[in-house]
Amino acid sequence: MRTRTESLPGLTQIRIAGYGGQGIILTGMLLGKAASLFDGKHAVFTQSYGPEARGGASSADVVISDGPIDYPLVIEPDILVALFQEAYMRFRPQLKPGGTLILENDLVHPSAGDENASRIPATRMATELGKRIVTNVVVFGYTVGKTGVVSRDAAEKAIEATVKPKTIELNLRAFNAGFELATQEVAV
Repeated sequence: MRTRTESLPGLTQIRIAGYGGQGIILTGMLLGKAASLFDGKHAVFTQSYGPEARGGASSADVVISDGPIDYPLVIEPDILVALFQEAYMRFRPQLKPGGTLILENDLVHPSAGDENASRIPATRMATELGKRIVTNVVVFGYTVGKTGVVSRDAAEKAIEATVKPKTIELNLRAFNAGFELATQEVAV
């Protein structure tokens, strides 16, 4: 029998959490679409958000696997992306030991022991690109670059297939900014 901390080979559980209006749901959708439609993997996407939608708690869970997925819910994320302090506090205890923790640098202050978490100034980067609304796509790029959970090509195709045509270029620039930051950190 599997314990809580054991994963099946080829199975990755991802939770992206923040507050409504940060694009959490879209980020999960892009990740699931990249995996299932463009990388040929199996993926399940579920979402959760408060009744207030904007400003309330929001999370997107994605399970990606090389084979069929027998349980669609994230129990213990291998990757946790927290874009708001409350999301970090709520979901951090569920992160698998040794899992990847990605935090929005300006909005999340980690507890002792998490000082070495991956941190990205996504909101600031999106603002510098001209539109704060693409913060989530910066985070998407960073997550893909840091973890390799989906290929860069699949992620870019998911963006092109999902966002409004007039915003594709901006979203691809946001994705690439996050991706490049992650790959520069890995190379160091």
